[in-house]
Amino acid sequence: MEQKRKIGMAVSLVLIVALLLSACSGGNNKAGNTGSGGAANAEGDQTQGSNGPVTLDVFLSLSPRVENINTNAVTKYIEDKLNIKFKFDAAPSASAGDKKKLIMASGDYPSVFLSGDFTQSEQIDYGQQGVLLPLNDLIDQYGNEIKKAFEDDPDLKAAITAPDGNIYALPHVNDCFHCWYSQKAWINKAWLDKLGLAMPKTTDDFYNVLKAFKTGDPNGNGKADEIPYAGAIGTWHGVPSNFLMNAFIYDNDEDFFFMKDGKVDLAANKPEWRQGLEYVNKLYSEGLIDKESFTQNSDALTQVANQEGDNVLGAIAGGIPSLYYSLAADQTRHKDFVTIPPLTGPNGVAYTAYLKSYGNGQFAITNKASKEQQIAAFKMADYMWSEDHAITNEYGLEGKYWEKAPAGTVDVRARPAKYMLKPEYFNMVSSTTNNDTWDQMGITRRTRDIRESWVAPKDPMTQEGYEYRLFLETKNNYENKQPEVTFPLGIFMETADATEINQLKPQINDYIRSNMAQFITGSKKLTDKEWDAYVKGFDGLNLKRYLEIYQNAYDKMAK
Repeated sequence: MEQKRKIGMAVSLVLIVALLLSACSGGNNKAGNTGSGGAANAEGDQTQGSNGPVTLDVFLSLSPRVENINTNAVTKYIEDKLNIKFKFDAAPSASAGDKKKLIMASGDYPSVFLSGDFTQSEQIDYGQQGVLLPLNDLIDQYGNEIKKAFEDDPDLKAAITAPDGNIYALPHVNDCFHCWYSQKAWINKAWLDKLGLAMPKTTDDFYNVLKAFKTGDPNGNGKADEIPYAGAIGTWHGVPSNFLMNAFIYDNDEDFFFMKDGKVDLAANKPEWRQGLEYVNKLYSEGLIDKESFTQNSDALTQVANQEGDNVLGAIAGGIPSLYYSLAADQTRHKDFVTIPPLTGPNGVAYTAYLKSYGNGQFAITNKASKEQQIAAFKMADYMWSEDHAITNEYGLEGKYWEKAPAGTVDVRARPAKYMLKPEYFNMVSSTTNNDTWDQMGITRRTRDIRESWVAPKDPMTQEGYEYRLFLETKNNYENKQPEVTFPLGIFMETADATEINQLKPQINDYIRSNMAQFITGSKKLTDKEWDAYVKGFDGLNLKRYLEIYQNAYDKMAK
């Protein structure tokens, strides 16, 4: 039985990871078309004055799921469509970051990056050095899909434009709706129903529910083995305190910033933060939060979640329930869990973290590219931001794993659906490798409109319906529950400032997180003396300068 459970969990994990990469952190063109003209123009223009395909030497972070990038179906499709020939420097994804640093330092870099992972400061540095070429003129001349993207999402252009006005790199855009609101908590509704309890709405409600979980024997085995609320470190928003802190003051567990009247400030030294810590400490000290939650990883909690016998978990912190619970067809515990809406605290605060970002720059053209290569590479990038590429990159060519949706079917927003997955897709994602997709390598622009245009599954509690389930939970309980204005997770700043931030940020965030754990677990007492010492400790970490740099960057971006 145990072996069967492990095999089921392993198969489930492969499927879930693949599904959530498509899930989980516009476009109105039909798949198989060239979008708004970019691909068609690229093919037509690029052949002029050329005796054959333009060869592009490209750095790519290689997915372990792709069998052979050179013979891959999507590779061949792109080459044929755009009249180019790839010459890949394909580094395994696990070591691609190190490889990029090495080739940039040695000067042995290619003409084109598809997986550059260039930070904002790197884009400025390499741009000022002339290593990365500005894309602005190419966008003006050939950027059909890119200009459309800027019209659809004005924040996108601002987010990728350096302070000097240039765009040096394009990101992989993945509008993962449930990822934007991934700081979730999930509660065992079967236990609520058994004990006759309503979904908690306030911090007091949540405390009372956890007390009932601890003492009311909701799993019905006659043992006091229930763990009311648990989480794990080092996993996707699995620390149980951060969800709760948003009932007191905004906490995104990324930079701990909040905005007030256009000013950047730190939440973690405010009286409301202390109030939140006192509440979480109360839960911890009364045994309502698993004492392992601030030291165990997700593997440890997964063993608890899927152990033989009765389920013992009442509520869990994390972006998705499958961080801990198996979704294998013969495993049903995950079906008991639904999201808890943001709790309202004593001061009427009820926030959720908003984590939308565009990430680092992936596509870039270097000074080693000839003029012909620059144009060909950019037209390739423009095509890769089309709906056609968003679909084929992840799902392969039409017909094998997906097809156009039948008439009368609807998507998750109850609109006429555009696409439908075939059963073969789920067989493919549960396999180790394939040579039919790019597995989201390189760049795409997977908008919400594209992601949410597939036929809605009939049962959101199945593996096939998991993405739909996450959509519904997010839509119903978290969307737009963040503050009206939040600080962007990625922002350009001058090189000297970025260097300073790279030194200050880890120290400040580590200080916040370590003291948070100590105050919650009681190894530090929340006395006036201890709290004042903690707040004063930020002076030694140069918090004033830290906020000043971010404020200057924000003001420049807002102009």
